[in-house]
Amino acid sequence: MNNHIPTFPADALDLLLDAVCMVDGRGRFVFVSAACERIFGYRPEEMIGRRMLDFVAPADIERTLATAKAVMAGQAQAHFENRYVHKDGRLVDIMWSARWSEADQLRIGVARDISARKQAEALQAAIYRVSEAAHTARDLPALFCQIHQIVDQLLPATEFCVALYDPHGDRLEFPYHVDSRASPAAALSPPVELCRELLSTGQPVLLATEAGQSWLGAPLLAEAGVIGALVLRSPCGQARYSESSRELLRFVSTQVATAIERKRLYERLQRMARHDELTGLLNRAFLHDRIESALARARRSGGRFSLVFLDLDKFKQVNDNYGHTVGDRLLQEVARRLLQCVREADSVARIGGDEFVLLLEDVEHLASVERVTAKLRQELGRGLCIDGHPLRIIPSIGLAHYPEDGDRLETLLKHADAAMYREKRAGQAFELGE
Repeated sequence: MNNHIPTFPADALDLLLDAVCMVDGRGRFVFVSAACERIFGYRPEEMIGRRMLDFVAPADIERTLATAKAVMAGQAQAHFENRYVHKDGRLVDIMWSARWSEADQLRIGVARDISARKQAEALQAAIYRVSEAAHTARDLPALFCQIHQIVDQLLPATEFCVALYDPHGDRLEFPYHVDSRASPAAALSPPVELCRELLSTGQPVLLATEAGQSWLGAPLLAEAGVIGALVLRSPCGQARYSESSRELLRFVSTQVATAIERKRLYERLQRMARHDELTGLLNRAFLHDRIESALARARRSGGRFSLVFLDLDKFKQVNDNYGHTVGDRLLQEVARRLLQCVREADSVARIGGDEFVLLLEDVEHLASVERVTAKLRQELGRGLCIDGHPLRIIPSIGLAHYPEDGDRLETLLKHADAAMYREKRAGQAFELGE
């Protein structure tokens, strides 16, 4: 039997879905098949004669050059992956099989576009990492930082920002905004108008600029609606974003919105467990934890601290005469004034009704506590008017000092409480206006 190998026409290679490329010893294309235009966006005549490295993504040039040298040394390569910059600016993931033809002094390679597969793999990994970040990030700022790192691996950006919408105040806030350009003077303010468009339309946006950059934004869609936006700006002079980038960010932003809502809920529950809902001050349980910690530190170091109990006598008359709304606003104002009288290291709590406790740590002299109580009386004694009702607060105050008045939580609390009620019985702690 005569085995005859037919001669294929010269354009037979153009039928292949993969691209066939030939590169000479100087690294310049001498032949590319028709599939190159579909994969890279360039017609064959636009590539032939140009350096291969002119089309390679900048971050992959060094690795590509090393592999090319290995091929020229006679080491055939299979399944080598790198990225090329498409004519429209987007990155294309390529898997190469290549060998060196000694007779022709050419590198002959076959390029397969694996962008869809790589994007699917990256998207799956990103979804997992976003979900993991929602559970492991210690707070929202840490979550935003991790989200930036995750998105940057999918869609590299010079500028990245997270915008959150506050529907109660109709405000757009930017809790996370990073501009990685070298000069601080080049940093711009967040893209407010673009974010407002995303909030209004609920649709992702892709905008190209004359400077060769592109903006990419997607709304953060949660169950309750649009809660904010993600906005990216492409690096100048490098790959720009495409329609596929927009769809990718649309999908990722949905996962990010879920992660943000989950973290917000967790922080809200944490705050509810530790703080008084009305005033925002510490609650009784968390105050007790703080006092126990202060006791442990003081025992180790030989330090001192003081408790200040404070009560508004006849507070019930405010609720009875003017309603609970006025009473609540009065308690909120009291809380605000108390916080103004202490250091950041001190603790202020509302333990119930109109009763407040201050924990003053690292007290060197009792005279400093007396100065704080004097300031408390002065601040609370300033008149105020709520809904047209003039009010004046005169607090009853009781003190307990560690170690003079006890060395256990219960003992100190009882001592301060008893001292406060002794003062309460001696005078009027609240006055209504005329």
